[in-house]
Amino acid sequence: MAKSDSNQLARNAPVKAYFIHHARTLIASLGVLSRNPLSSLMTIAVIAIALAFPTGMYAGLNNISHISVGWDNSTQISVFFKSNVSEKQARALANKISLYNDVEKVKFIHKDKALKEFQKISGFGDAVDSLGKNPLPHVLAVQPKVDKQRPDKISHLVKELQNLKRVDTAQLDLQWVKRLYSMLEIAHKGIWLISLLLGVAVLLIVGNTIRLDIQNRREEIEVTKLIGATNAFIRRPFLYTGLWYGISGGIFAWILTGLSMGILESSVSKLALLYNSDFQLSGLSFAEGFMLISFSSLLGLLGSWLAVSRHLHEIEPS
Repeated sequence: MAKSDSNQLARNAPVKAYFIHHARTLIASLGVLSRNPLSSLMTIAVIAIALAFPTGMYAGLNNISHISVGWDNSTQISVFFKSNVSEKQARALANKISLYNDVEKVKFIHKDKALKEFQKISGFGDAVDSLGKNPLPHVLAVQPKVDKQRPDKISHLVKELQNLKRVDTAQLDLQWVKRLYSMLEIAHKGIWLISLLLGVAVLLIVGNTIRLDIQNRREEIEVTKLIGATNAFIRRPFLYTGLWYGISGGIFAWILTGLSMGILESSVSKLALLYNSDFQLSGLSFAEGFMLISFSSLLGLLGSWLAVSRHLHEIEPS
């Protein structure tokens, strides 16, 4: 039994030594950054700013999307009947429209009720009373079923309602919401494009920093190769250095985004109060912040790997 345990320990020893070496190299590469604080902070700051720009835009669009939550449900088509249509005819048509597949619900608004609301809101009560006759028609408030994959359905429903015999006008009240969604979609695609370009910039920043580090440690690399070190062994600390750049840049980008949202929060809250809204500006969630750091870490690791793979083979002991 003791012999079996010793054999197991012997087999596990190389694996344990491998992970211990990686852990030591990870900590040692962090020490390299701390020994050059000014240059390290400058590199991290550039990475953070490059990442914070698209991240801030993403957070801003998320807030705009939160404001528009529920607007789809309030999208409404106002159907105005012709003046000679009676209440009975209007209610009958309302029941018929409510059976349409693209209609969520239909609300009938009597012309007398509509007149009272108009007098109350407009302040022209005396002028309306002087007319002697209600000039308003019966109205239907039709709420369509909104399909974001098929926004053209609502347009077709408006045309269908407009062509009904007793209908004078059918009007979509929140057509501008659809335009807003289209603009938000374009903005999201623009952010992804900017993120891609700035991601390439981060790769170049990290790659150039690691390249300079390799050149500064050229003699050390040559000596290490002379005593038999492999390229994988020499490459490891540079990869971890790039990883630390990425992690630090992602954390600082998250902080910058949070600070920017904090600066804007009071102004946005004041604007929301003017519209009787309790909207509060929100930054990145924990999951989104973690994704930002992960993405930044991947860029740092990839940038350092590209630089090391290109320049390490050029250094050979003479």
